[in-house]
Order: sequence, then structure tokens, then C-alpha cells
Amino acid sequence: MKETSKSLLAGLAVVIVTIGIVALVGLLAIRPEKELVSGEADASEYRVSNMVPGHIDTIYVTEGQRVRRGDTLAHIASRQIDAKMLQATAAQDAATAQSRKARHGARSQQVEMARQVWQKAQAAEEVYRKSYERVKGLKEKGVVSTQQYDEIEAKYKVAQADCAAAEQQYLMAREGAQREDITAAAALVDRAGGAVAEVQSYLDDSYLTAPCDGEVVELFAKVGDLIGTGSPVASILDMGDTWFYFAVREDLLRGINSGATVQVRIPALGDQTYPCTVRRIQAMASYATWHATKITGQHDVRSFDVKAVPQSPIEGLKPGMTAILVTD
Repeated sequence: MKETSKSLLAGLAVVIVTIGIVALVGLLAIRPEKELVSGEADASEYRVSNMVPGHIDTIYVTEGQRVRRGDTLAHIASRQIDAKMLQATAAQDAATAQSRKARHGARSQQVEMARQVWQKAQAAEEVYRKSYERVKGLKEKGVVSTQQYDEIEAKYKVAQADCAAAEQQYLMAREGAQREDITAAAALVDRAGGAVAEVQSYLDDSYLTAPCDGEVVELFAKVGDLIGTGSPVASILDMGDTWFYFAVREDLLRGINSGATVQVRIPALGDQTYPCTVRRIQAMASYATWHATKITGQHDVRSFDVKAVPQSPIEGLKPGMTAILVTD
């Protein structure tokens, strides 16, 4: 009888222990796991477009290549712009020659020719002066008619006018161009220089350069392609401007404030966590971020867009990598 009682007690103890173990396992199984807040890495992307229509002459980079700001990515050739440069430089040369001529005045040969014309006019004036004085004396004596006197007087006056005009021509040749002519010539030079500078800017823009340090992620054209103004040629990722964004439910926002430091883990890079600074917390669109919890007696919760920026560069980080926001 005693042995039977001991067996029953032992069996009961086993049953109780078994029930306890099963209950413990059940509690562990139904206990809610800690929720993970996952997000994604991203970086600034620049699309390098052309300002000059033409065809791709040379591409200097490949996809995946690291570049520095100012590195040449591609060259666009344009015969129209080359022709415009020839026209602009020719106009500049002509304007410069005109300006030089205006500043330096007439050549010495032209000045000498004007002086000789003036001397010839002076000699003619002297001849007509003497003839006029002789005829005038004869008229006073009644030897010549009034008509003869008027004719010689008119010729003398014409000779005087010719002499004065020749003198002014000589003075102009000796003194050079007027100040207004020099100013106008200089303005033409400036205008031609502006045209050359404009075309030169187009030639400079035919070389596409990297706007930042980064990585070439995609090339949209190949050598020989004809492209228009504004067509994208390459896409550059600025790996110096990376961040993470998370969709965080408001019941998990405790301790996450703008300017706060949070820890982020990147599964692709191992178990290490990286300190990041929260730069923005913004409510996301309500139609996609409300979560009903009233079935458990709670209120509905909303999700917020959280942007976190690494406090130091993360080696190996690529846009699109999954990131885990470490929460308490």
C-alpha cells in the first residue's frame, strides 16, 4: 500500500513538473517579440546633363567608377559651336584692328598727302588773290567790265574756301580720329569680346564634369549618340551625403527626437552599430500609416518618417541597404 502511494506521488510530481514546463514553454512562445524598426539607406544623386546639343565624342568614365568633383565625365562635340567660334574670333580681330586704327590715327603717308593738297590749295589761292587785286585796280580805272570783275572775285572766293577745307583735312589727318570715334571703336571691341566669351562658355560646357565626389552609378548615353539640350548623360551618387530613413510608429518614438543620437545596425555590414543624428521627424501620409489597435483596447497609431544621418562615414555603405533602428 505504501509502495502504491509512493508511486502515485511520484507520478503526480512528474505530471506537475511536466505541466509547469509546458506552461513555461507556452508563455515563452506567446510572448510578443521585440519589434524591429527597419529602414533603408539612401544618398544624394545628381544627374549630369548637357547644355550644348551635339553628339557624344568621348566618355571618360565607367559605371561604378569613383570620381572627384571636377573630373571630366564626357565630351560633346558640336560643329555649329566651332563655326560660331570662328565667326566670333574673326569679328573680334576686325574690331580690334578698327580700334587700333582709331587710336593711332592716319598713316604718315596720308598726313603728308593731306599737307601737299593744302599747299596746292594755298598756291591756287595766292594766284587768284593776285588776279583779283589786278582786275580790281583795272575796274576802278574803267578798263574791265563789271562782269569780268565779278567772275574773278568768285574764283578767288572759291580758292579761299578750297584752301580752308584742305587745311582742315590736313589738321584732321595729323590729329587722328575724334574721341567719339575712338570710344565707338572700343565699344565694338568689347562687344566682339563678349561674343567670343559667350561661345567659349558653350565650348566649356561641352565638357561634362562631376558635380561632387561620388560614384558613377549609371551612364545614359554612349559614344556617338546625338543628344539635345538638357539630356542626362550620367548619374552620380554623392557618398559623402548619405542618410537612413525609417517609418516609425508613434508608440515607438519614445527617446527619438530631432537632434538626438540613435544607433543603427546594417545587417549587410555585420552586427556593428553606427551612431547617427536624427535630422527630421515628419508625419507620413495618413492613408498608409494608420495602424488599428482598438481591438486590444488601445487607440490607433500613426507612423512618422524619421531621417537619421551618420555621424561619420560608413565604409561599405550602399544606397538601398537595409538598416535596423536599435530601440530600447
